[in-house]
Amino acid sequence: MNARRSPTVLDSFNFAFEGIIHVLRTQRNMRLHFAIAFLVLILALVVDVAKFELIALLLSITFVLIAEMLNTGIEVAIDIATTSFDPMAKLAKDIAAGAVLIATANALVVGYLVFAGKVADRSANLLERLREAPAELTLVALVLTIIVVIATKAYTGRGTPLRGGIPSGHAALAFAGWVAATYAAGADHRFLVSSIALIMAILVAQTRVESGVHSALEVTYGALVGSLATLVVFQVFQ
Repeated sequence: MNARRSPTVLDSFNFAFEGIIHVLRTQRNMRLHFAIAFLVLILALVVDVAKFELIALLLSITFVLIAEMLNTGIEVAIDIATTSFDPMAKLAKDIAAGAVLIATANALVVGYLVFAGKVADRSANLLERLREAPAELTLVALVLTIIVVIATKAYTGRGTPLRGGIPSGHAALAFAGWVAATYAAGADHRFLVSSIALIMAILVAQTRVESGVHSALEVTYGALVGSLATLVVFQVFQ
């Protein structure tokens, strides 16, 4: 009988990547951490952070991801080891979750210290620019979006103006606001403002799906309605 072959270096890397992929597939918090890490690094390039600031950001991001993976590993091991409620098992899970919380809080503090001054400097004239933005076009675009949403729901006979049916009114308004904010912001701050507005719109859409009010298709259609309606208004009349 042959002895079991020891894993090669390539096998070890494959096992490690399989672990990362599994956590990404199964853990919503890990996906959220990855998305935030991606946006933070993009923002770091935009505002041109210093080398040591980038190192601090990378260490904080890595700390959060490692803590989340360890938390998941501990939860899986405990679930395998016990099939009934055990106060000590719950305590172990709580401690692991607390480690993630500490890592996340540290990352937030580091992010604030790195970006607070830089974003403030780049956004000094943002409020003044927004005052001069075409508020009438934004209002028309939002009203037009509401009309399209209600008309579509009336045509399909599904849902109410504020709940359910196709398209998602909340997603439509959120993405309409994203396009309007992108147009309203000055060229120097457009990327930053548009990114923040887009993240907020995606979060609104996600909550509608997770709450079971809308399907992913209904939310996607609402996002397209709001974005395209606002885009047409600004392109034609601005």
